[in-house]
Amino acid sequence: MTDTERLAAEYAMGLLEGEDLLRARGLQASDASFAAQVTRWESELGPLLDDISPATPRSDLWAKIEAELAGATHEPSDIASNVVAFEKRLARWKWATGISSAAAALALAFLALPGGSNPAPVDQPQIAQAPLVSSIPVGDSGLRLEVTYLAGQQELLVSATGLAADGVHDHELWVVPAEGAAQSLGLVAPGEVRKSSLDDALAAQLADGSQLVLTREPLGGAVPGGDAGPVVASGEFSAI
Repeated sequence: MTDTERLAAEYAMGLLEGEDLLRARGLQASDASFAAQVTRWESELGPLLDDISPATPRSDLWAKIEAELAGATHEPSDIASNVVAFEKRLARWKWATGISSAAAALALAFLALPGGSNPAPVDQPQIAQAPLVSSIPVGDSGLRLEVTYLAGQQELLVSATGLAADGVHDHELWVVPAEGAAQSLGLVAPGEVRKSSLDDALAAQLADGSQLVLTREPLGGAVPGGDAGPVVASGEFSAI
């Protein structure tokens, strides 16, 4: 499926917002082929929604969420920032897995809390730092590698949902410090979203403006102590 076909499908399912939504609306008005794709997706995917029964969250659900938020030092604005960082990636997850918007929103709310769904003890200090995001274009393919770093949890999320494995190479993500050699952030999993925890030394290299590069490596990644492979894409982190 091409990027344009995926955009048409996500538009038909009502999953787009922001720049992607504006782009889709513009294409629908100016590109007859794109408009036809949207119509086709609406006719094919629309009936699927008829089979989904509406679901109402339990009456005590929001009270539990509010209690967990009250027990952590995260401000509502921090939670909202984390949600914004995940919205674009989440749209493809919802489409691929068929989970409801309500369930997805709750998943994000819990993900934004330290320790997942376990409430943080009141006396446990929390690090409230702005998430870092980067959307790295991969050549002229129209595809992007979406990278999000949650500083408070020292967790890195890499979405490569549009990429495909070639069976010959792996791709590796690196951060390039202002001084010193590039440090690996791990291999990219084509077609998947991966989350990993970073140690203190590696986490200290990630900040607003940090340079990221994607390299092409032999299967298994770069040889430890050897040179990295050729750079195929690059970008930088921005705080949100």
